[in-house]
Amino acid sequence: MKETKILCRELGCGNVVAKSRGPPFEDGRRGISIWLCSGDESSITECKKIEGGAGVCNATYEYHLHVTCSESVRLVDGAGLCSGRVEVKSNQSWASVCEADFDRQDAEVVCGELGCGAPAALQGGLYGEGEGQTWDKEFQCKGKESLLLDCDTSDRENNTCLPGNAVGLTCSGKKQFVTQSTLFLTWKPLNVRLVGGGSRCAGGVEWYYQGEWRIVGTDWLLPWGYTYSGSAKIRKNLAVVVCRQLGCGSTVSVLPGKTTRGFGASCSGSESSLRECLSIYDLLPGLTVICSDLLVQPDISLTDSMGGVSRGHQGPEVFRGYSFTITCSTQPQYPGGFFLLTFTGSNRTQTQPAVNHSAAFLFPAADDSHQGNYSCVYDNHVFSHDFSSESELLSLTIT
Repeated sequence: MKETKILCRELGCGNVVAKSRGPPFEDGRRGISIWLCSGDESSITECKKIEGGAGVCNATYEYHLHVTCSESVRLVDGAGLCSGRVEVKSNQSWASVCEADFDRQDAEVVCGELGCGAPAALQGGLYGEGEGQTWDKEFQCKGKESLLLDCDTSDRENNTCLPGNAVGLTCSGKKQFVTQSTLFLTWKPLNVRLVGGGSRCAGGVEWYYQGEWRIVGTDWLLPWGYTYSGSAKIRKNLAVVVCRQLGCGSTVSVLPGKTTRGFGASCSGSESSLRECLSIYDLLPGLTVICSDLLVQPDISLTDSMGGVSRGHQGPEVFRGYSFTITCSTQPQYPGGFFLLTFTGSNRTQTQPAVNHSAAFLFPAADDSHQGNYSCVYDNHVFSHDFSSESELLSLTIT
């Protein structure tokens, strides 16, 4: 399998020696089925894949993949996989490397081969002496090789390596994968957003993956040439998960989006985030999702031009007979719309169109009937649906 070759190469573990199917998932861990690798990829993440988990269609990715690679170089007796004494495999046994036979360019290749970043420290005797043999050649790497054993070598002038000269190396990075007999791919939590809809709760679905935002849809091309098209229910389930994950309420509508390379996803609707859904990376049409909490919460404020407003213990106070103005406003998401000023405890409301995303309600003379709680409700018709959002309460006292 080409994917196992890529895994061993990416992990800096040489070539594939053996592969087998391991035990099934039993701890709720999610897996990935990897296919359609060309063999030239630098990372397994560049292959097409389906993310799923135990119980999904009885697929083969309910099981671990066991891969055995042939290591050619390692760092031992250090604090982790990225620091230690340099040892090279020679005739099925490990040999330490003499400091005189190993320089900075050699260290760059080793750190890169192990997936550990760049060299940070290089010193003889730094991590003790090896108990086995000593490597009998001098490495002559240029620093660009992918494997240490790809570097040129020359015979050592002196066949002895003095005690305390076994070279120790510390690399700057930390190994990102854990490998024993079982190899796991671990993925960072994926961020989701809706873009192009004028609101964080409306727009094309995008997933942040490997340093860039990519579209999400429910259709994809399967490896044998068949196009899988998600049903209306699957599209709605995806939208439900996205709206829930973003804290945007319920789903109002799901519309076609642009077609480009991205993720196809299939959700049951019960997932808490999109990363829990079955997904595949391919060329597909995206989706535009509209959630119910489309409009931001409007603001409500109280002003006066005669000095009749003061700040009391329970909130703003207005002197009887003085005029005051309650202003409703919202962020400039969409043009138009209306503001309703509601008065708690009664059916009394006032309505004005939103002009420059705000409306002012003037009260010429305050009296006891004006005392109470007010709120602004912003209504707008966008995406062929009616939306509304209500401000916090403004408690007003008449003195």
